[in-house]
Amino acid sequence: MTKTKVRAEAESFRSRFNFTSRWPSSLGGGLQSRKGWRDSSKGFQFAPNRFPLSNRILLPTILLQTSIHTMTTTQHEKALRFQELHRKPGAFLIPNPWDAGSTRLLAGLGFEAFATSSAAAAGVLGRRDGRMTRDESLANARLIVDATDLPVAADLEHGFGDGPDSAAETIWLAAGIGLVGGSIEDARADREKPIYDIALATERISAAVQAARSLPFPFTLAARAENFVRGNPDLDDTLKRLVAYEKAGADVLFAPGLPDLASVRAVCSAVSKPVNFAVGGRGRSFSVAELVAAGVKRISLAAAFYRAAMTGLIDAAKEVREKGTFTFVDRVMITPELNGFFPD
Repeated sequence: MTKTKVRAEAESFRSRFNFTSRWPSSLGGGLQSRKGWRDSSKGFQFAPNRFPLSNRILLPTILLQTSIHTMTTTQHEKALRFQELHRKPGAFLIPNPWDAGSTRLLAGLGFEAFATSSAAAAGVLGRRDGRMTRDESLANARLIVDATDLPVAADLEHGFGDGPDSAAETIWLAAGIGLVGGSIEDARADREKPIYDIALATERISAAVQAARSLPFPFTLAARAENFVRGNPDLDDTLKRLVAYEKAGADVLFAPGLPDLASVRAVCSAVSKPVNFAVGGRGRSFSVAELVAAGVKRISLAAAFYRAAMTGLIDAAKEVREKGTFTFVDRVMITPELNGFFPD
């Protein structure tokens, strides 16, 4: 996608959502538009209209819940807080909840931001990773956004399409549900040839970056090099790709599945932008102190917490089914303790 085309798409996107007549908010705290985005002291609001997508009229299911999305903390404020986390000394933890309940539990434990997990979100629907539609993915992200005033970024997989325009469109839709960041991968669900050619992969990141820059708040875009989790454990190619994605404008770089700390250090040394490391692989989940020393800025949990929760469920169910005992109930939270994480 050329820069001219991306600009044209951005202007089209703005017109679809009535990005018009922006003026200083009389309420204080930002700019607002008459019908579309409004970022003021009363909170971010977004009033969606029907708009064409892939030559069809679509009102995404993720926007059907309400005609106006209001947050106590504005989207612009969340976006700035999210960026600040990437600038602070050391590293920060960004867990991956999978529904409103897990979001509130993790918020109550003091985490500062969240990211969705495509694997966990698919698991909630009883599916494997990579088997969700874009609408389903964003519907899951919307549940998490609505459950917290903390910044939320999303695992946007490969942008739900091969072309650069799909990546850009997905960024715009992600912003429309309240997300302040998201990641785009350089691979698709194709067993024969999952990894995109580096030229196309870089063009896709460039289109996503330009879409993010067209938004009325700072959207943090992470670019993912998937080699190590897609059957091509080539560190040199991974570094080459991450450098290209950084030059294309990505805010965060990410190579899931790195096998050792030496590889993590190599990635952090190759780029100047913040690096995300995903905990979750057995034997490859290093301590926070080790990752900070290697140069990592952001530590995500991918589907690790979801898998931990499912492991607890399976262990308890096996005890009941196979032993006929219920000792697991002596180890779990009682209802009043759990309710302490939820609003009245």
